[in-house]
Amino acid sequence: MKKIIFTLLSFIIALSTVNAQKGINFSRSYPAGGKLLMFVDSSAKNVFYANMFPNQPRTSFSYLPEVNNVSIQINFRKNINIEDYRYTVLADNEPIVVNKPINIAQLKDVNRGDEEVFRSTTLGTFPIKGKTITTLVYSIEKPLDIEKAVYYGKPIPRAKIKGFSKRFKTDNGVDYFWITDPKERTNLTFTKKDEELTIVKDKSDIDYLYYISIKEKQTNKIVFESTVWEYGGLIEDHEFLPYVKIDKSVFKKSGTYEIIIQPSIKWTGCMDCDISPKDIEKYITRHTLSITLDEENYTRKELLIYTLIVAFSIGLAFLVILYFIKKRNKKKLKEEEQQKNIAKLQLNSIRSQLNPHFLFNALSGIQNLMNKNEIDNANKYLTKFARLTRNVLDDKELISLSQEKALLDDYLQMEQLRFGFKYEITYTENLDLDNIEIPSMLLQPFVENAVKHGISQKASDGKITITLTKQVNDLVLTVTDNGNGFDTTKKSTGLGLQLSNSRIALLNSVYKENRFTLAIQSTTMGTKIRLTLTDWL
Repeated sequence: MKKIIFTLLSFIIALSTVNAQKGINFSRSYPAGGKLLMFVDSSAKNVFYANMFPNQPRTSFSYLPEVNNVSIQINFRKNINIEDYRYTVLADNEPIVVNKPINIAQLKDVNRGDEEVFRSTTLGTFPIKGKTITTLVYSIEKPLDIEKAVYYGKPIPRAKIKGFSKRFKTDNGVDYFWITDPKERTNLTFTKKDEELTIVKDKSDIDYLYYISIKEKQTNKIVFESTVWEYGGLIEDHEFLPYVKIDKSVFKKSGTYEIIIQPSIKWTGCMDCDISPKDIEKYITRHTLSITLDEENYTRKELLIYTLIVAFSIGLAFLVILYFIKKRNKKKLKEEEQQKNIAKLQLNSIRSQLNPHFLFNALSGIQNLMNKNEIDNANKYLTKFARLTRNVLDDKELISLSQEKALLDDYLQMEQLRFGFKYEITYTENLDLDNIEIPSMLLQPFVENAVKHGISQKASDGKITITLTKQVNDLVLTVTDNGNGFDTTKKSTGLGLQLSNSRIALLNSVYKENRFTLAIQSTTMGTKIRLTLTDWL
């Protein structure tokens, strides 16, 4: 009776195998682990074949989410004693073939392309959609060396974290603090007494497929990885659940960490794959841990790195600040130099206007003497005018006080021939006239105004006094006349005074550390011009 049932069962399997093979592509094989190859449907994609795991050295896993039927082939090298081999086939952990020997009569020689000839036969074709097919191949000489191949035709379930436990020291030994069925985020505080964290997940037939990692969110660095699940922890329906233990030292500092549990599938290593990152994410479990440490843990290497980073950051910040300060100062100096050059050009322009103004007045004086038929005075005037002209037309920006005094002497002596006034130039003994320089023709326009508008009508009663004085570090220059004066509140129409005011404003922009200050006092008894050069000496 048993023989009849076994024969009938074999006939049914053979018949279903013949029907299933119609859609299988036997021209393309996939490694299935160990001595096994597999053939799948012609239209199947996303065939993830022969995945291996460090915690299951003799187990291979093929994920076949789009395969309806799989044909399994076994291959032997010529030097292997095939009669000693047996195989078992399970469908969803239910045996359909048990401890069956290899059918020697069905063996065929197959060349695998590397000039080595294998002896091959088919173990059968099996419907895989929504199922798990498992083959066990072993030799009776080494019955414990079982080569296990799993063909998984169902969706891989996403792992679920069932709970956390925190182990801590007590006076009597250790105790545990449990968090069960956690939400998406868990807050944990580790004190000195706490030793380790345990993560418990739900149980499945393919626990070996999953590996766990913990990533520090701030640095995006993996701080823990494991593929080894122990069994115990929470008891659910009298079953031990898979868990991993994590030493507290993994968490070096307070912050946010991410627990990642995912199947160890070669997502990028399969043939005909079109699975997207979004699809892969369906298989991954993520959980956020917010860790607070009473004491931060740093290794010597980390402390050295942090010290170097801080020192480098400070140095870099200092260099950046120094660079921008230098750049700003350079820009500022460049702008100041440009302004100074512009001011110098404007000063030259003003001086070029003062010179013709002065020369025109001087020529008018010569003409006036000639019209009066004072030939002798006109000749003397002309002689002094010639020497004065050379000094006036000299293009020097600065001249010594002695040169300025000589220029004023020549000018005043020349104008004495016309108007007959008196003048006096005095200076304090502590002034070194030869070694102190001032802008050329600085006083001449004021002296000219004193002559022309002050004492020209007073003849021999007119007097002009020029003083050069040192007051601490200031140089004070004054021009005083006893003319009729003028209203200082009214804007002057004279070109010389207008140009002089403009010139002083420009001098202040060039010599910013030395202010030029002009003060004018005028009454009916006379006019006093006071020009102060601050910190000039």
